Amino acid sequence: MKKIHSNFHSNQIDSIVNNFQFSGILFGDGQRNKIKLFELEGKTINIKSFKIPHLINKIAYKYFRKSKARRSFEYATTLLEKEIGTPQPIAYFENFDALGLKDSYYVSEHLQCDLTFRELVEIPNFPDHDTILRQFTQFSFDLHQKGIEFLDHSPGNTLIKKTIKGNYDFFLVDLNRMEFHKTMPFELRMKNLCRLTPVKEMVAVMSNEYSKLSGESEQLIFETLWKMTSDFQEHFYRKRRLKKRLKFWKKF
Repeated sequence: MKKIHSNFHSNQIDSIVNNFQFSGILFGDGQRNKIKLFELEGKTINIKSFKIPHLINKIAYKYFRKSKARRSFEYATTLLEKEIGTPQPIAYFENFDALGLKDSYYVSEHLQCDLTFRELVEIPNFPDHDTILRQFTQFSFDLHQKGIEFLDHSPGNTLIKKTIKGNYDFFLVDLNRMEFHKTMPFELRMKNLCRLTPVKEMVAVMSNEYSKLSGESEQLIFETLWKMTSDFQEHFYRKRRLKKRLKFWKKF
């Protein structure tokens, strides 16, 4: 099963996806999902090959749930309709065998960015840090106002480009986990921001800017967001320590 955006030629994309394993330039480490870059009609495109699912998910993706590739394509289309930045979706492909989903691919235009949110976390003196952080908070507030809950709203999943006028545009990637709501209550909004940074000073700036936009108390925003951030960080590192122990014992 496949769907290709009407602005692109089906035969060319079919050929590229069919030869994915043997061509293209690897982008990233490819440890979980593999991403490769290809040239198409003078543009660089990005093809994400999702990890082959285990048996239960193979069946689920055939009969009960949309594949990650299909969700990525459909969610990207919805984001653009809602005027939220994301690389242009081009196509998705799903291949099935007797048991269920065999493999799947999401195709989009490749976006050259100036930075991701991660640089703001890791480089405190990054140029224009405060301005970028505040404009990112405005972007996140816009997401929430439009009822978009980006479940993977984490440091590496927002690409940032500086505009000619010196402002910043933001683009979401890794789109297969999203929920769309009519409205988003306060607690859900704060939960959606709690994975972005463990840096307390950044949380304070985000709280200040979000307060200006929402009319909510800055103190309430900061206390709620910092508590959720601290809880998430504690859970994250506890889980990481457990994984390391399990890997250690597997050696014996």
